[in-house]
Formats: sequence, C-alpha cells, structure tokens
Amino acid sequence: MATYSGIKGQSVQVVSSDPSPLIPGQIWYNSTSNTLKAAVQQAGPAAWTAGTDMPATRRDLAGAGESNTAALAFGGSPSGATTFSYNGSTWTSGGSMSAARSKLTGTGTNTAALAFGGSSNSDCTESYNGTSWTTGGALGTARYGLGGAGTNTAALAFGGKTTGPGADATVCTESYNGTSWTSGGAMGYARYNVTGVGVSNTAALVFGGFRSLACPSPNGRLALTESYNGSVWTAGGSISEGKQNMGGAGTNTAALAFGGVRFEDLSTTEIYNGSTWTIGSAMGSARYSLGSAGRTNTSALAFGGVKNYSRVSCTESYGAGLTTCTKTLTIS
Repeated sequence: MATYSGIKGQSVQVVSSDPSPLIPGQIWYNSTSNTLKAAVQQAGPAAWTAGTDMPATRRDLAGAGESNTAALAFGGSPSGATTFSYNGSTWTSGGSMSAARSKLTGTGTNTAALAFGGSSNSDCTESYNGTSWTTGGALGTARYGLGGAGTNTAALAFGGKTTGPGADATVCTESYNGTSWTSGGAMGYARYNVTGVGVSNTAALVFGGFRSLACPSPNGRLALTESYNGSVWTAGGSISEGKQNMGGAGTNTAALAFGGVRFEDLSTTEIYNGSTWTIGSAMGSARYSLGSAGRTNTSALAFGGVKNYSRVSCTESYGAGLTTCTKTLTIS
C-alpha cells in the first residue's frame, strides 16, 4: 500500500494545535483532538479588490460588459471619445466614438456595446462591435444623466435631464431595437444622474438619482428604486439613503449599487434581491460619476470617477474571494 511519506517524500507532521497561519495544501495530525486535518481554500464573501488603473483619469464616463474580466469604458471627461477595453488585468485602447461626450450611458458587452445620450450630442446613439463605433438611431428625447439597460439591439433608456429652455429631469422611457427608439412607459418619478441595470429592454431597474425641480425632496437626492417589465414601472425597495452618480451591475432582481455621492463621496455597496437592498463590502476608494460593468451582481467592475473633487483612474473588481480554512480528513 502506498503511504503519504512514500508519495510526498515526507511524513505527516504531528502537532498539538492547528498551525497558524494556514497554508493551502498543508496536512497535519492534531494529537490533541486526534484528527487528521488539511488546509483548503474555499469561496469567501464577495469583496472589492484593486485592479489595474485606467490609462487616463476619467469622470462621467459609461461602461458595458459581461463581468469584471470583460468590460468596456467609453466617453467621459476629458477626451470624451476614447474607448478602453479591460480583460481582467490590463486596459487596451479601442476605437474612438464619433461624438465626444460625457454624462452618457451604455449597455451591452465589451464586443457589442451601445452608447446613448450625453451632455453634448445628447440624442446620439452609437453601437460598438469590438473594434469600431457606428451611428444608430437618435433618441427621441435628448438628455444626459440617464440610465440604461439591455443589449445593443434591445436596449432601454430612462430618466435623465433634458436640454434647452426649461430643462428638467424627465420620466421618459425609450426602447431600442437595434435601429430606432420608440416610447415606453413613463417612470414614476422624474430624476437624473440615475443608475440603471438589466439584461434586456423588458427587465430593467433604476435606482437613486437627483429629483425633478417639481419633486419635494429635502436634499434632492433620491433613494427610490423602480423596476420595468417592458411596459410599466413599479416601485421596489429603497436603497439605504438618497444618493446619485453611482455605479451599478446585475439584473432587475439581482443588482449591485456602489459608490456615488450624497454630501460626501461614498464607498458603500448595496445588494438587491428583487425586493430589498442590503449592505455589502465597501469599495476601497470612495467616488462618484464612475463607470461600471457587469451583468451579474457577483462579478462587477468599477473604474474612473471623482474622488475628493479630482478625477481618478483607479479600477476595482467585485467578486467572491478565497479564504483558507481547516478540513478534517476521514481515513477509510
């Protein structure tokens, strides 16, 4: 019969207490408890970890992408036409947008993204194929600070602030079919600087934002959540406090909200289960007006934004971490 010593070239260490720190792969015999044990790794609580900085500082930018290893950053201020793609470790330059703009929104994946709205050319829509951007149908209502959800051929645009005389937050919702935008059901509350998530134009979520001039909110920032089913918006559970300019990821029943601003830059992360929000692990860097990506609430990316009144380039990745623990082995 093969023995551990024969296989590994060493005997199992006998100790009176478990070793510290634990090193994955360790095996020992605890003479106090008379048990054979091993140190193993397993998934731990989801948390934020630092990633590679973007090539440039950027604020009021948009993002798209499946996960924290496949993301796209585009637009923003300054140099609001540039595009960067992230593979989980490095950022690389992509094709530039035809219309430079900030305070836009985006949806889709890093190889099939949609950019729409923004502070200039604010009815403009562009589609990305992984290499270059092409112009699509214009939004019916020009606006900035809007939310978005869906894919580049089935997208949703909602809320935002209109431009021109009498500009104010809007309840306007529009649906995109890959070619043109059509009107959808109005949001319950007019607001801008909102955050939106969702994988289609019939299943979206909006949360936070800044009120319409007609909305009586003490400080203007809202905690409201609304869910869209393709025709109407319904109220959901409120986030922990009124805030705006957050990042977001996930779906309308499993969402993630992070960062943003109230009276100060925020690092808060909140997790939504379709009815209520709960507090998760805080970001390493408090900021707002950041870009975000991720189509699940367990694999998200945060990049750029504003911290202490300055643009930043930092990147953070959200996902399950690894923890090392002991496991008792059974000899048979």
